[in-house]
Amino acid sequence: MAELATAPGAGVNKEIKRERTFVVTMKRLLKNKLAVAGLIIIILQIGMAIFAPLITFHDPVKQNINASELPVLSEDHWLGTDNYGRDVWSRIVYGARISLVVGLIAVTLGLIGGTILGMLGGYYKKLDGIIMRIVDLLFSFPGILLAMLIIAILGTSLVNVAIAISIWSIPTCARIVRGSVLSIKEKEYVMAMKSLGASDLRIMFKHILPNAFAPIIVFATMRMATAILSTASLSYLGLGAQPPTPEWGAMISQGQAFMWSSPHLTIIPGIAIMLTVFAFNVVGDGLRDAIDPNMDI
Repeated sequence: MAELATAPGAGVNKEIKRERTFVVTMKRLLKNKLAVAGLIIIILQIGMAIFAPLITFHDPVKQNINASELPVLSEDHWLGTDNYGRDVWSRIVYGARISLVVGLIAVTLGLIGGTILGMLGGYYKKLDGIIMRIVDLLFSFPGILLAMLIIAILGTSLVNVAIAISIWSIPTCARIVRGSVLSIKEKEYVMAMKSLGASDLRIMFKHILPNAFAPIIVFATMRMATAILSTASLSYLGLGAQPPTPEWGAMISQGQAFMWSSPHLTIIPGIAIMLTVFAFNVVGDGLRDAIDPNMDI
């Protein structure tokens, strides 16, 4: 077993196996029509966020009272304007940038914290009880209330929204990683590395963590949907983006007073949130099914 672990071609064979696994997973994913539709929506959203200055023709925060509450398909404002005369299309596009960036930061921080706690809890029995009780404590708070509590302590801003959502994400990620570590650490190749004298850090981060990536990736994809929806919810409540920031939840909050005279002010950002959350959820579902080894290629 030691010879197999240290064989010159072992690393190459492992890389080939991972490459084949990736190709098989992508083939399965692309057979899922809903997941493909979700991927297209996500790519379009990312493109909007990156090329926002090139695909908009108005400043998203510039006011023009003379052109307020223009309807959809108006001249020079194809999604209309809000009550301050700001171009809705520009605000939707720049709102995509805010939602994706805040969501990405929140999920990344949550993954880092959750992965570290899950790895330590799953690998060290002495730490497992302590870490899981902390996780249980965080689970005792409803997610959105926990985020609101953190923001109430830190203050209202998009940075604090990202921090709050990341803390909310940590316990779920920790549970997922811990479960994977508990099963992987009993594998023969891990026992072989221990017998060869490999350090715990090397075993955890070079041999266990790469084999626990599949559930982490699925969690991260689906958590992006939750993070984007939570960002919009907190901004709607006035705890996130502050006027005149073009954030989708804040746009719904500002537009609800004009629901009867200018319904597009709430409907359009609502559709943007719905499509983005739908896209990340179906891609997450598709990845989960694609990674399942019991599925046919």
